[in-house]
Amino acid sequence: MKSKTIRILTAAALTALLLAVLGMTAFADVADAVENTWNAAQGQVKTIVNNVVFPVIDMILAILFFVKVGTSYFEYRKHGQFDFTAPAILFACLLFTLTAPLYIWSVL
Repeated sequence: MKSKTIRILTAAALTALLLAVLGMTAFADVADAVENTWNAAQGQVKTIVNNVVFPVIDMILAILFFVKVGTSYFEYRKHGQFDFTAPAILFACLLFTLTAPLYIWSVL
């Protein structure tokens, strides 16, 4: 029992010694690096997001909205109840993404 405890303590001491000797502190200012990278690429990122990402998201949401309105209409004809929840959520998301390029860059 004692030899097992001694082996565990020796392994822990050796690990602590190796960490102290071989461990190196990295002095890096990560915030400055990220800020400098963002400042360098900010124009390109804005252009791509405004001209590619938002229109793609808008198109997907518009298609989903019209499909959901169509299926809700057919459900209304079949059961007599119109479900407003899904079309309303899709319409709100579509409005959000259509107007997002106007204010998103001031938020970020």
